[in-house]
Amino acid sequence: MGRLPFIIAACIFIIAFDIYCYKAIIAVFKKWKPTTKKVFAIAYWSYSLLLIFGVFCGIYLNLFLTLRAIILVAFFLTVACKLAMLPFLILDDLRRLFIKIFRRNKKNEVTTAQNIVTAAEPISRSEFLVKAGLVAAAVPLTSLSWGIISGAYDYQVRRVNLILPNLPKAFDGITMGQISDIHSGSFYNKTAVKGGVEMLLGEKPDFIFFTGDLVNNLTNEVRDYQDIFSKVKAPLGVYSTLGNHDYGDYFFGKESSPAKVKNLKDMVDVHKVMGYDLLMNENRRLKVDGEEIGILGIENWGMGRFPKYGKMELAVQHTDDLPVKLLLSHDPSHWRGEVLKKYPQIDAMFSGHTHGMQFGVRFKEAQWSPVQYIYKEWAGLYQEQKQQLYVNVGYGFLGYPGRVGILPEITIFTLKRA
Repeated sequence: MGRLPFIIAACIFIIAFDIYCYKAIIAVFKKWKPTTKKVFAIAYWSYSLLLIFGVFCGIYLNLFLTLRAIILVAFFLTVACKLAMLPFLILDDLRRLFIKIFRRNKKNEVTTAQNIVTAAEPISRSEFLVKAGLVAAAVPLTSLSWGIISGAYDYQVRRVNLILPNLPKAFDGITMGQISDIHSGSFYNKTAVKGGVEMLLGEKPDFIFFTGDLVNNLTNEVRDYQDIFSKVKAPLGVYSTLGNHDYGDYFFGKESSPAKVKNLKDMVDVHKVMGYDLLMNENRRLKVDGEEIGILGIENWGMGRFPKYGKMELAVQHTDDLPVKLLLSHDPSHWRGEVLKKYPQIDAMFSGHTHGMQFGVRFKEAQWSPVQYIYKEWAGLYQEQKQQLYVNVGYGFLGYPGRVGILPEITIFTLKRA
């Protein structure tokens, strides 16, 4: 019930926004016949209200994943297109408001000038601005639709040489895979998801990290994909940690409840069933030919509104003798927020969380996304002094059911001494 007031407020805002857009469109197409206007009004409001109703059903009812995905896609594209129109509509309203104020001060002169301009213009400024807004709305519709069709499951293998000077000789040249941010509750194409897993397994990594966010809100979201991700195996093991979405905070709230406790227990059990070694503020010793490195994993540790469940003081216990320590921590802000300041013994940290905002550009030598104005470290490899961080932009998607420019990632690391 805690989310209901927010959802109702959001729906009221969306309806008010719909009214604003509707009136602007009708005002421009004055020459439409009454029948045409009536048909448009029925179609416009039927679509808008059914979409809002569908979002409610998607939140509160156990809909098929495919149906829920269709509703989400339609809702996201509709809102994006209307937002693209908004600046033009506001600009037109401000223009007309300025004219009214100016007329009131200099009524006769402005009236005469306005009559002359109107007679000479083949299209009024209001009509031009609204139609320009409609054209602008087609831009996100086209690009975001392409991101859904082409980008959502276009998995990319990124290869990274990870230089660790203290790496034991037995580990020199060993390979490690990383995936992150699966968000199984957003998927709608099992075949494509399976194809990505097969790409990862085709690389034959010696061990694998999964750095959190298996689901969006509830553990049961993974039920249709558990068999696929159970196939993720490696000779030296699969190690995982939890992300901010895995605790159920966004569904149950931050206060503990029996249902929330059960949801988290189910999450831990799912990791066990899939064969993932879930690290909850703890560590493991990875041994090859008698030599060892440390794999540490903590619960989510984030800045601002994101929860700080992680306890590094527990994760580092009994690891002082290990020459290399690799840390799984979902949120990259943890690296600068705590690891660099207090834990210089951590050689490399592996994160996800940002998704690269699922929008931007990424080349070998340069990358950009709006998310970089929120996270200093948001995609790829970073180094400060002798410590490193790698941020994986994610396997799945959240919110917008696609990706434009920032494609889903499978990372393959080759560990090297120099």
